[in-house]
Amino acid sequence: MKMKKFDTSVKKVDNEEKMSGRAIFTGDIQMDDAYFAIQVRSEKAHAKLKGIYVPKLPKDYYFISAKDIVKENVVNIIASDWPVFADKKVNYIGEAIGLIVGPDKGMCMYLASLVKGEYEELEPVFEMKNSYVHKEFTKGDVSKFKSAKKVFSEEFTTGYQEQVYLEPQAMLMYIQNDQIVVKASMQCPFYIHKAIMRTLGCKEKDVRVIQPAVGGAFGGKEHYPSLMAAQLATAIVKIKKPIKMFFDRKEDITYTTKRHPSKTEISAYVDAKNNIIGVKIHVGIDGGAYVGCSMVVLSRALIAATNTYTFENVSVSGDAYCTNKVPSAAFRGFGSPQSIFAFELFINHLADYLKVDRMELRMKYLVKQGDITSTSGLFRDPIILKELVDKAMEMSDYKHKVKLYSKEKSYRGIGLSMFLHGCGFTGSGESDLIKAQLRIKKDKNDIVTFYTSQVDFGQGNRTTLKRIVVDTLGIPEDHVIYDAPDTNETLSTGPTAASRTIIIVGGLAAKAAQHLKSIWKDGEEQEIVEPYVGPAYIKWDEATMQGDAYPGYAWGVNIVEVSVDPVTYEVNVEGCWSTYDVGHAIDERIIMGQADGGLAQALGWAYLEKEVAENGMFKQRTMSDYAIPTSMDLPVLETEVLDNPFKYGAFGAKGAGELTFVGGAPAFALALEQAIGKKVHDIPATPEYIMELMNHEN
Repeated sequence: MKMKKFDTSVKKVDNEEKMSGRAIFTGDIQMDDAYFAIQVRSEKAHAKLKGIYVPKLPKDYYFISAKDIVKENVVNIIASDWPVFADKKVNYIGEAIGLIVGPDKGMCMYLASLVKGEYEELEPVFEMKNSYVHKEFTKGDVSKFKSAKKVFSEEFTTGYQEQVYLEPQAMLMYIQNDQIVVKASMQCPFYIHKAIMRTLGCKEKDVRVIQPAVGGAFGGKEHYPSLMAAQLATAIVKIKKPIKMFFDRKEDITYTTKRHPSKTEISAYVDAKNNIIGVKIHVGIDGGAYVGCSMVVLSRALIAATNTYTFENVSVSGDAYCTNKVPSAAFRGFGSPQSIFAFELFINHLADYLKVDRMELRMKYLVKQGDITSTSGLFRDPIILKELVDKAMEMSDYKHKVKLYSKEKSYRGIGLSMFLHGCGFTGSGESDLIKAQLRIKKDKNDIVTFYTSQVDFGQGNRTTLKRIVVDTLGIPEDHVIYDAPDTNETLSTGPTAASRTIIIVGGLAAKAAQHLKSIWKDGEEQEIVEPYVGPAYIKWDEATMQGDAYPGYAWGVNIVEVSVDPVTYEVNVEGCWSTYDVGHAIDERIIMGQADGGLAQALGWAYLEKEVAENGMFKQRTMSDYAIPTSMDLPVLETEVLDNPFKYGAFGAKGAGELTFVGGAPAFALALEQAIGKKVHDIPATPEYIMELMNHEN
């Protein structure tokens, strides 16, 4: 497809409705006869559920549990192990054993507090020691590790992270025209659709999912709403009344899914001339009580484990561990931030161990076009990492500051991270699993409507996808209609996840629009269903994790400068400079919004956002004790996007939403290391952690 430069940004299509407060979120939808649902939750981390005491309920109040399941008591996620309602056993504190449903929310909450499970406690597991998913792959000849003259090994850990979307989990369900209708704060309408179908054993036509305005997600509304939907669907077939379920902030933080904590072990095998023979990596992630999507998070963590570097011989393995804690699930970056954080710090520490310049070692093994990926695929497209590095260094005066802060005891430091992010579903997932289809139609007045299942939860999808179609057709913007997803009208173009919306669905939208343009007949109704066809070069073996993991990669560089108070051990972020290759930017202002938000969120994960599960219960459960960055914690964020069009993306576009998160934590940690003169291995780097480092002799 011919590339075209979009020189200006446009006003977001939902700008006025959100700025004016007219946007209708799930909580704004009023139904006079709606009932409320309150989850009744397990008080035990691991126990047999011997029975449930339910008091006599007032008229019009109901208790819904596993006994009311119509077909399958399982949430339709990637793995089928998470029950809609606990039955016979509970596996984490907060697991739903039932719902209280009734017309008054306050009364529902009171009645829910009276319902008690009868338990026989079992020994809980809180440490990462029981693996329920194992994956591994190799590249080259790992037997050559034996010839190494030096072996350098380190371990790194990362913690939980809460999404803190503006709008907590919310869902409304009702029956209309013999359909169960769902409106929810969600990322994936067809995930909810399939979850209800599976739980009820009903047909596709029996369920309708409509997306209202959504106030943020970051992965936290990819799978958890499927659990809520299955629960409400079970209730609604019994009660036949509209039902609302809205979480408050404390409930949302305490019981919904989080980013996977991780432990990564890395060893480098080095010959007598300080050449790296190969690397061995193991990534462990805490999946919580149920697998859910942990196997995919683990897979993506392993694929990204060597980050932007290439080595001849590689051994990568990983495990997702079962613990009696709240299940972990999708979060922006989907596994790669954990492994990339570890490897970026490791390769710098390795340089110190070998007594060579850090940047020289990194640049020596920097990946380039034509190199073999860690999974024995091929980096086919131009890679402009060197240009990204040079530009970021120029913007930040990096080289001068590195020398300056190395000479003086100023408690200041500057760190640089390089990183990549695979766009789209892993391997042949787009073609074999998602099988996206985009519907586009034209009426007699030559007004074009196109449909996708992509959810705009603040990142600008409605604006960017519409811009692609408008520009491809070459017609006025007001002649193109692109509404939020409605499963009665929309075919599935897949979930709003995995940095796939623009590179995959945007490319499909451009192709469909071009197809319509080629057969356009003025004044006639026309309709096209365009199926996704992936690049022919994608060959992937999921069992061995060999082949081309992604259709394309986005790239980035972050530089972070910090100062540390030697008395309080508090960190101040003094400057942030970023450069990105997202292919060709369809709307640069939207990309800048992603860049600012992604880096701010990454810095929060790096040093502010501490969430600890003690005996299976999170200690931080409110916004008073779970700290996220505010505008006072951040300097002006300076960002440049370098153009490098991707052959298979719409007008050369690639993914951006997750990329902008990935590099913030390692850049921060490397800056902190220079400021305090100590190696960092764990995040979040809280003042307590920094105090321990600075006061430790080694």
